[in-house]
Amino acid sequence: MNERKALDTAKIEQIQRDRKEAHKFFTDKSKVYRIFTELEEKTFQDGSLSKKHKELIAVGISLVNSCESCLEWHIKQALDAGATLEEVIEALEVGLEMGIGPTTVTNRFAMKVLKHYLGDNI
Repeated sequence: MNERKALDTAKIEQIQRDRKEAHKFFTDKSKVYRIFTELEEKTFQDGSLSKKHKELIAVGISLVNSCESCLEWHIKQALDAGATLEEVIEALEVGLEMGIGPTTVTNRFAMKVLKHYLGDNI
């Protein structure tokens, strides 16, 4: 295993350990946290959308939120629910577009500022 892969593996394993520790800690001490875990369980159950599709949605959202722990969890959950590599990549692509897409709105404001200072004929 090369050094970079070893570092990545160590980071993923640390995220998993931290999640398990925090999950036990807060489940034992916080009724609000317990309600959150119940919400998560209910949210990701099969319904009109399958668990797999809900997890793929969460993968895209996790990317936009820059949440590495979320990505680790939801990618694993999506794979366990039957998602393929290609489906996870497409979910990441949707997240990528949604992360970049909103900058086009801000870019429109930049255009208005340019027109304000340089005139409409630029």
